[in-house]
Amino acid sequence: MTDIKELTVEKLKVRVYDSRSAMGKYAAAEVAEKLRELLLQQDTVNMIFAAAPSQNEFLAALSVAEGIDWTRVNAFHMDEYIGLHENASQHFGVFLKERLFEKVPFNQVFYINGNAVDPEKECGRYSKLLIQYPVDIVCMGIGENTHIAFNDPHIADFDDPERVKIVYLSDASRHQQVHDGCFETIEDVPLTAITLTIPALLSAGYICCVVPGPTKSQAVYHTLNSEISPRYPSTSLRKHDNATLYLDKYSAGFEESDIRSAGMV
Repeated sequence: MTDIKELTVEKLKVRVYDSRSAMGKYAAAEVAEKLRELLLQQDTVNMIFAAAPSQNEFLAALSVAEGIDWTRVNAFHMDEYIGLHENASQHFGVFLKERLFEKVPFNQVFYINGNAVDPEKECGRYSKLLIQYPVDIVCMGIGENTHIAFNDPHIADFDDPERVKIVYLSDASRHQQVHDGCFETIEDVPLTAITLTIPALLSAGYICCVVPGPTKSQAVYHTLNSEISPRYPSTSLRKHDNATLYLDKYSAGFEESDIRSAGMV
């Protein structure tokens, strides 16, 4: 399969694929190549992963990538709900455990504990781990309101002094969890979460951002066209020196005529 389109917006590389599965496979192949490259240069690699249905195809392809010594890779995740029942399937750590963390032999997996007695102390603990294991690769998505991790527009800070913090989720973020099928109603979605901040995410040497589906087309539009501002947190990716945004034709907002002219239907 081939790209429909490839472009660069400021520093952000953008690649659009004809299908969601192709998008996930190509993104995974490039992350795998970056991993192999880094493992030739350093003893260990530190990665941060997003937990969302938008990442399913990417995670599935990455979990079977060949030639990676996962025993030299450490894994983090970028956010976690506060106060969910400890056995709830919606925990982001559980999502990643089922799709990746238990499928390959990571050196260490560092989980955020959303049920910690003192969430502030948990933020401090996770921040220290990020200092101890500086991030090399971030694998992320973009929310319907352009959030990255749980940095919603109302709390996003491009110069945040913290690496990890507690946030109150916007209604848009909570509705998205219902749209994604993670919760039955918005009342079921927690009000607060622990999230890595924007500077923590952008500290990575390489960022892979996977964003499929028609519900993300407005977020993608703002990411690529709106002013770089905390009003649209994902616009911060346009300032990163080595970030790639992977889209399918739906999240890219192609009209039917565009798809026909590209030979995709």
